[in-house]
Amino acid sequence: MTKKNAILVGAAGAVISLGMLALGYMAGNSQMPGEAVATLPQQSADRSEIELIVRDYLLANPDLLIDMQTALEERQREEQRVSQQQIISEAGDRIFNSKFDGIIGNPDGTVTIVEFFDYNCGFCKRALEDMQNLVETNPDLRFVLKEFPILGPESQQASVVSLAFHTIAPEKYGEFHNRLLGGDGRADEETAIGIALSLGVDEAALREAMENPEIMHAFAETYQLAEQLAITGTPSYVIGNEVVFGALGREVLAQKIEAARACTDGEC
Repeated sequence: MTKKNAILVGAAGAVISLGMLALGYMAGNSQMPGEAVATLPQQSADRSEIELIVRDYLLANPDLLIDMQTALEERQREEQRVSQQQIISEAGDRIFNSKFDGIIGNPDGTVTIVEFFDYNCGFCKRALEDMQNLVETNPDLRFVLKEFPILGPESQQASVVSLAFHTIAPEKYGEFHNRLLGGDGRADEETAIGIALSLGVDEAALREAMENPEIMHAFAETYQLAEQLAITGTPSYVIGNEVVFGALGREVLAQKIEAARACTDGEC
């Protein structure tokens, strides 16, 4: 059953419940003037009869289900937004300041955007130019790259190399990231190591860094944060106190950055 169908079924169930409640209320209050309730004979409507009545009503008024679905989805979105803001507030240091995350742009910037990405995500590849443009046009932007390999073992292998490279040569991480994410073909360990070596990193040192158990701990922390923030795909962003899903384009991200900047300035 799809999420949409589940919502519609739930809405129909709610309508039926309300119908039964209403009929029960009317039955319980249909006494003659001057008679005590206790003396009235109790007549309960058969459930199948009530369901038939409600079914006929819904068929005659199908927009009711759409309205209920819309209201339910809006309530769920609001609950998710509130939950995300709480997680961002409580786990802000892990989201914005993890020592394993690479940083593009101004490391001391007043506005931070965090991208959850996978090196084999086609949408992340398309969003690479957006990131580069935003960094160029926003000198106060701190762009944090959070490795979130979810597209198979090759993605995780590439991210292991990436995190190891970052610990050895953080000043070259931006170039490494752009070349690996912007490259043709599927990213894997071999591809990532080749780029790292071309940037002057010693292979023995790199392979030793790849064995650092803290790398797997960093992945585990990212997966946990993603689950808490309801992030299931890439790219996804945390901008200010908001989670943004998908490659929505430079203009949308720029608007979110401006909103976050306004909050930093105390205007939100």
